[in-house]
Amino acid sequence: MEVSPDFRPSTSFQPDTATKSRINSDFDTFLRMLTAQMKNQDPLNPVEATDFATQLATFSGVEQAVMTNDLLRALSAQMQVTGLANVSSWIGNEVRAAAPVYFDGNPLTLHPNPIVFANSTEVVVRDSDGFLVQRFGIPATTNPVQWDGVGPDGRLLPQGTYSFTLISSADGNQMGETTVETYSKVTEVRSQNGQMELVMKGGVTISANDVTGLRQAQP
Repeated sequence: MEVSPDFRPSTSFQPDTATKSRINSDFDTFLRMLTAQMKNQDPLNPVEATDFATQLATFSGVEQAVMTNDLLRALSAQMQVTGLANVSSWIGNEVRAAAPVYFDGNPLTLHPNPIVFANSTEVVVRDSDGFLVQRFGIPATTNPVQWDGVGPDGRLLPQGTYSFTLISSADGNQMGETTVETYSKVTEVRSQNGQMELVMKGGVTISANDVTGLRQAQP
């Protein structure tokens, strides 16, 4: 579901009409059954008044539970709509996340995050199919690195989605591999299974919770 930047959510909650009608109908049925039970009870062994009170209290509890569940569903739906409205302004801007990014021929800025105590690092580039296309060393810092998309043969790599990981090493011993963060433009915001998702340029989908930075789209 795509949300425009001028979208405004509703702030009111209305009880579900079908739920109210069902509860009212059930309560009327319950009262008729209770009345019939009182009329047809054994005069020599009448039902205790406390039993009637218990039945009324039980039905009241069920009624409240149904209304509460209905309200929770309404609140959940409203929160999703509100969440969509809150992030709708991100459409057209660029967000930073540790996720694959679409390469259109223009250089990409990589934001590495080496493992603590690493003294050498290497960027590994893979295409959308997971095949290795390039490896190159960079300083073991968090300083941004520009990737121009030129392959080992000196030719520009094809347009498409690429992922970047960073191998951190200390004194020649590999410590681990982490995903490199990049910026990418948001084209759509949607709710999926109660989670806010961002659709990026090239169709890459990420969770809004994975975003670590936001900036205006670069010209």
